[in-house]
Amino acid sequence: MKGIVLAGGSGTRLYPLTQCISKHLLPVYNKPMIFYPISILMLSGIREILIISTHEDLPRYKQLLGDGKKWGLWFSYALQPRPDGLAQAFIIGEKFIGKDSVALILGDNLFFGQGFGQLLKNVIRRKKGATVFAYRVKNPSQFGIVEFDSENNILSVEEKPEKPKSNFAITGLYFYDNDVISIAKKVKPSARGELEITDVNNAYLQRKELHVEILGRGFSWLDMGTFESLLNASQFVETLEKRQGFMIACLEEIAYIMGYITKEQLLCFAAEMSKNDYGKYLLQIVEENK
Repeated sequence: MKGIVLAGGSGTRLYPLTQCISKHLLPVYNKPMIFYPISILMLSGIREILIISTHEDLPRYKQLLGDGKKWGLWFSYALQPRPDGLAQAFIIGEKFIGKDSVALILGDNLFFGQGFGQLLKNVIRRKKGATVFAYRVKNPSQFGIVEFDSENNILSVEEKPEKPKSNFAITGLYFYDNDVISIAKKVKPSARGELEITDVNNAYLQRKELHVEILGRGFSWLDMGTFESLLNASQFVETLEKRQGFMIACLEEIAYIMGYITKEQLLCFAAEMSKNDYGKYLLQIVEENK
């Protein structure tokens, strides 16, 4: 399976912070925002990742991430000329996806929960169809909403409905089989001129091949696209890391635990950052896994 991080757009909700830098490069406590979605793909076992962004920001991502080999990954990059909707990612990434299935994650989404990695791996084993993740929210009219029955069979999917049929929002993480490319090509622009991911999901629903995984009380999902949510995300990460003593979305740690890099490589990372707590944490990981 391939992975795509959609990190385009103009980030106008975060002006003036994002007038000269992509929001996905902003710090969320002690890491760039984009580390958080990348970590989710890594926990899924995905190692080939496409970063989609703007002409101005792609060089910055290449500077930060490179080819990904230092984490045992393979990064590719593609241009999104205009933010024409989430479904556009599959058209832009057609060559990258090839004949594989694909996971799409939005660059401003943070997920956290015990056992999430295993849940992701279970979803990947589902070879046919699509899978979305639902999370209960207070303000459902601001999200894409999924309605399902007591056995988690999806009944409907709606984009920002005036009268929501449920309180479960579809998060910014999606898994699709290879048919998503042909489906995305058939999607027509919505009233706001975008290729909506909801239309892709509805196409799978019509085929009876759309699945939902419910993220319950033990999970957290944060969209970091506003001033308040960006601050909340940083505070959330800081609180968890200081209280529990482990990092969230530490790419070096995940790569080491997944067997993508060696202990020697992890020690090199630690040496590069030996003057801060990030480097000390990496040394701690080596000590704990002797």
